[in-house]
Amino acid sequence: MDIREKIIRNYVNAYNNFDVEGMIADFASDIRFTNIAGGETTLVVEGLDAFKEHALQAAGLFSQRRQTITSISPTDKDALQVEIEYWAILAQDLSDELRKGHELRLSGRSIFSFNAANQVRELVDLS
Repeated sequence: MDIREKIIRNYVNAYNNFDVEGMIADFASDIRFTNIAGGETTLVVEGLDAFKEHALQAAGLFSQRRQTITSISPTDKDALQVEIEYWAILAQDLSDELRKGHELRLSGRSIFSFNAANQVRELVDLS
């Protein structure tokens, strides 16, 4: 397993354990995070502090969560695409349909782009 795949697996393990410090351990200070759902950009976060704040808020939405990597493949020399199965239990009501205790099951993919120091400089989540 190369260093970039190891970084991705460490990120996913930290995510599954609600370990925000572990999630950002290999992120560049100028990290850019983008969430795209149904073809629409729903969130853009720039900078390590802003990402950390977002990750802490997002963690509070779930009582349990698990990302499972189904594949990792290169997209270019600086990026890897990760296919993910996602499962979670909501910790609070998000809407009339999505209430506390609701189980979520989703499939998606994430694209991790790296800088020359093998830090994650961009993360794009697509669902």
